[in-house]
Amino acid sequence: MKIIRPFTVSEVSAGGLVISESNPGLIALISHRNRGGGLDWVIPKGHVELGENYLQTAVREIREETGIESKVLEKIGEISYTFKIGPKRIKKTVHHYLLQQVGGQLNALNDPTGEVIDTQWFEIGRLEEVLAHENERKIAQRALEILN
Repeated sequence: MKIIRPFTVSEVSAGGLVISESNPGLIALISHRNRGGGLDWVIPKGHVELGENYLQTAVREIREETGIESKVLEKIGEISYTFKIGPKRIKKTVHHYLLQQVGGQLNALNDPTGEVIDTQWFEIGRLEEVLAHENERKIAQRALEILN
């Protein structure tokens, strides 16, 4: 029997919180299935593609996952975490931005991975209770501080 040794890879993603064009109190989130099969509301984000900087990735990923065209207002911050898939340990860093919607309609129709189940606008004050992950709730809190 061959033993597969654990190994670590690094991944970088970018995304962010998009403010609604028509109502600046609303932020777009996506939902996807968690490992237990339930739905989690999360901040739209994805992998950096060859030749992209983090800002370009954030705008592209938001367009793909939410249908929204946006422009970056400022960087909120970054989070790092580690998780395992089989013998692979993934060390992930995600760069988060605050963005403003400049066009498009909220929908999950253009998600190339098919991972986005739903999209929805949420009041920025509700993100603390809606977001599935503590590190993303901290990003939302920083965004609220920036906007105030």
